[in-house]
Amino acid sequence: MQTPPLSANITLAAPGQFNLSGSWTARAIAATEQKLAILEQVEASGIAEIVLDGSHLEKLDSVGVWILQRQLKKIRDSGKTVRLLGWPVHYQKLMELVEKEIAKPLLAEAHQSRLEKVGRRAEATWIGAYAFLSFIGESALALLRIAAFPQHWRWRMVMSNIQIAGFDALPIIGMTSFLLGIVVAYQGADQLKHYGANIFVVELVGYSMLREFSPLITAIIIAGRSGSAYAAQIGTMVVTEEIDAMRTIGITPIDLLVLPKVIALIVVLPLLTVFSDITGVLGGMIMARSQLDINFHEFILRFGNEVHLPTFLVGVGKAAVFAFVIAMIGCYQGFQTKANADSVGRQTTRSVVQSIFIVIVLDALFSVVLSILDL
Repeated sequence: MQTPPLSANITLAAPGQFNLSGSWTARAIAATEQKLAILEQVEASGIAEIVLDGSHLEKLDSVGVWILQRQLKKIRDSGKTVRLLGWPVHYQKLMELVEKEIAKPLLAEAHQSRLEKVGRRAEATWIGAYAFLSFIGESALALLRIAAFPQHWRWRMVMSNIQIAGFDALPIIGMTSFLLGIVVAYQGADQLKHYGANIFVVELVGYSMLREFSPLITAIIIAGRSGSAYAAQIGTMVVTEEIDAMRTIGITPIDLLVLPKVIALIVVLPLLTVFSDITGVLGGMIMARSQLDINFHEFILRFGNEVHLPTFLVGVGKAAVFAFVIAMIGCYQGFQTKANADSVGRQTTRSVVQSIFIVIVLDALFSVVLSILDL
């Protein structure tokens, strides 16, 4: 035999008196708000007191009480009183408890002055910077702890990260640098033609690619490609509680997840920068031949004579520093993920933005310092 559906009913027994019956629960509450519209009729009447008879109630839960009290609050706000009649003691206590809570005004957001907002953001930035430096220190201590024991190094994971962050990134790095070399040579050729200084396109392409563009564009691509992957991977492991499981069985997450990534990226980013140098200069050579009639032999000969080894080493040295920064920020933001999926995307985005910003800042600092040192 099929059980009849539960329902919540309210009827007008006398002027100002209503009888409640049935089940006022979450399962039977669908049409309750429409039935409570009958109470709105007394708001504009001259009746000073509303009586609710609950002696025929079958069931009542917090959902039913909340909906009922929300309607009764409107009546109380109009200056009328509400009296409960014949309610079971436990239902009456629940009504009184919800009435107290629903009567509390919502807390308004505290107004903050512009200066206070700036101060709070500065404080949050300082706390985040301190936590990041602590993470770097913890990673450095972990590296020193296992440095003397080669058998503790996770070479398989290091090699896997080298393949993912290095070898798999060759096509995008090569294509980007090749096109960038073409652009640099083309823009330079357009100006050098006017002065009959076509041959100086070699120095333009060589110095700009080896010293600035190759390490910078490679770092930016790797920050968006590998840095985001580091943050997403570790963040997902935080959400699925794999990090907690590692700590439970005695595995240090930094040893397993951070150090292999940092080591791999420090190895591959300088190598990717060298590859970027080659493809960028190749693009410049092709454009110099088509626009300035400088053949490959003449270009390579002048390149070897005018572009010196320190220029190449500066770019490679920058790449190693950029690699460390990108890997540390990506891993750090991954560990900052909260236990929800939205946080994974937020921290991944934050890792990319912070990595690119700090890489550009460091590149500017390198330029200033190297200029002072006349390098």
